[in-house]
Amino acid sequence: MTAQDTARAPGYRPRRTLPLRVEARRQLRRRRTLVIAAVLALLPLVLVAAFELGGGPRGRGNGRITLMDAATASGGNFAATALFVSAGFVLVVPVALFCGDTVASEASWSSLRYLLAAPVPRARLLLSKLTVGLLFSAAAMVLLPLVALVAGTAAYGWGPLQLPTGGALSAQAALPRLAVVVGYLFVSQLVTAALAFWLSTVTDAPLGAVGGAVGLTIVGNVLDQVTALGTWREVLPAHWQYAWVDALQPRLEWAGMVQGAAVSVSFALVLCALAFRGFARKDVVS
Repeated sequence: MTAQDTARAPGYRPRRTLPLRVEARRQLRRRRTLVIAAVLALLPLVLVAAFELGGGPRGRGNGRITLMDAATASGGNFAATALFVSAGFVLVVPVALFCGDTVASEASWSSLRYLLAAPVPRARLLLSKLTVGLLFSAAAMVLLPLVALVAGTAAYGWGPLQLPTGGALSAQAALPRLAVVVGYLFVSQLVTAALAFWLSTVTDAPLGAVGGAVGLTIVGNVLDQVTALGTWREVLPAHWQYAWVDALQPRLEWAGMVQGAAVSVSFALVLCALAFRGFARKDVVS
């Protein structure tokens, strides 16, 4: 049966194959999803316990206040600190896992060819899996600060957000700022998501796709520390990963976050295009 005959089969609708709810339900039931959710939910509790055992954060003695120094000032400060300590690596792992494991795992289970024989159009399959992977990544980004905000408020109270540059934001004004931070973190992680997704389409080993994305993200962070590169560092997504700190100022600054978002989205679009183009021509035998 040719593709044209299949497309004309009674009741067959390409856009209705592999619905998002079906793919989301499959991913939600997987053990690694539950493990990632448990780790992200427990991390703020571990930080609270660490501050309690260590007597709280200690300032540097030079009059400057950092996010870590003010971590126990309020629930908002604790949530911002949790994001600060996890943005560089902890949040990279679930993004790489949800987007890098999605296609490669089907190949490793030898079920990918059966999905395509259903028949699910290749572009539809990739779009469904990428969308669900991004949705789960976004949920991971929200879960960590949400639990941190609740745990921090229970431990340190609900109060103003002490800013690293001096001054404070009211608790009501702090919530939109934290939402901006979470939104930017998600956009900045689109590079890792797209990289993991592209690797997932070219390998049958889920660990290779996930590990490759995490490893290359770490390489980008290392290159950003090489000051000899000068302005070339500005084309690295890692160079802008902490641009969200500009949201924690008395006056919200958008310039750094806009540049960082532009770099991240540009890389992500190129990598996703490579994934769709390569998978469309791939001989799927697994």
